[in-house]
Amino acid sequence: MTSAHTIDAFHRGNFHVMQPKGGGHRSGVDAMLLAALVADDGPVRVADLGAGAGAAGLAVAARLGDATVALVERSPLMADYARRTLALSENAALAGRVDVLEADVTLTGRPRLAAGLEDEAYDHVIMNPPFNDASDRRTPDALKAEAHAMTEGLFEAWIRTAGAIMKPGGQLSLIARPQSIAEIIAACGKRFGGLEITAVHPRPDESATRILVTAVKGSRARLTFRAPLFVHGAEGHAFTPFVDDLNNGRAAYARLSPRRNR
Repeated sequence: MTSAHTIDAFHRGNFHVMQPKGGGHRSGVDAMLLAALVADDGPVRVADLGAGAGAAGLAVAARLGDATVALVERSPLMADYARRTLALSENAALAGRVDVLEADVTLTGRPRLAAGLEDEAYDHVIMNPPFNDASDRRTPDALKAEAHAMTEGLFEAWIRTAGAIMKPGGQLSLIARPQSIAEIIAACGKRFGGLEITAVHPRPDESATRILVTAVKGSRARLTFRAPLFVHGAEGHAFTPFVDDLNNGRAAYARLSPRRNR
């Protein structure tokens, strides 16, 4: 009998994630780069919106020993994978600091509060929203389509929720495709300032395929474009040393400007 899932090691075995095999969204380097954006000392509360099976949130918990993490996921199936991930014996050291919250990120007002997404409760909110636009070829797998398909106003809805559940001075972190940059900036609006944007290129001679964005709630600082990140060198498939450190939890990609009003 063929298993319907895989158990994948991250951070060189520091934690494991149970993921659907051949269906739904499967986490990889994107999730690890997203997690690397959370750089903090001391106890912090982190919400991972659209967490899937929990790879990014667990990566934060694995690297930051004083972080508590809420894995927020709308899909009952993927929320169940997140719970099964936390139940793995390999994750016993982390499970006590991580919870699964089955909730729709786009909820507002009282329904959001009733779902457990409390006002001003988190120091960090991270997100890897669905990134395929309407012109992309849709997958026949319904679970994967839901995880990947961008809907109109998606960033506005997700970033609105991030602003509501985040403490003043808290940090928003996200990974997205470069073509979403204008929508992300517009959605941050007056909620978040001090945007720091990094283009992520597969190789030095190739165009960027992802952007990393951080912003601070209530900040009025100006936008900054950081030096690009190159995932691989000019030849071969090995990660560049710094990306390898980010991917394996040995380093964080901290903001250039520190957060304020903590």
